[in-house]
Amino acid sequence: MNILRNVMRATVGVAAAMSTQLVLAEGLELTSSDVKVNEPIPAAFVFNGFGCTGQNLSPALSWKNAPAGTKSFAVMVHDPDAPTGGAGWWHWVVLNLPATTTGLPRGAGSADGKGLPAGAKQITTDFGTAGWGGPCPPQGSEPHMYNFTVYALKVEKLDLPANATASLAGFMINANALDRAMITAIYSR
Repeated sequence: MNILRNVMRATVGVAAAMSTQLVLAEGLELTSSDVKVNEPIPAAFVFNGFGCTGQNLSPALSWKNAPAGTKSFAVMVHDPDAPTGGAGWWHWVVLNLPATTTGLPRGAGSADGKGLPAGAKQITTDFGTAGWGGPCPPQGSEPHMYNFTVYALKVEKLDLPANATASLAGFMINANALDRAMITAIYSR
């Protein structure tokens, strides 16, 4: 009898895990017409400086299936492979995107933020300025991963100080996230 109960519990556990996976598959989705999953990031989106000669355009991003209760979105782009002593490198942080936003067009990450929806705010990146800063890993390094993440938030606005760091913004974004979706691309030189 105990064996039968254990088998039944295991079967229920597997079924629950499978249904959870199905629910998660229907959650927030992120795509890009410019950046392909696990493929090299094209030169148009690479930083122009530090020895890199890209056009430094932010790539187009699109998302769908935001959860109920979403009041705003945030976008963060991070290179966890940057040789910074463990912190990685923040390439773009955008917050306070209205709940009606379903994506950002190519080039929206200019320093002046004119390509962003009204009310959106860009946080200073590890390049020392606000706006998109494309990939530019050290010459000869292994390919770096670039994680593009969109967050559905339960608040309309994150009130951060004018000098907020990307890490502080990331902390507040994660504290208010209802869901997130990520795509990862690579780049090396």
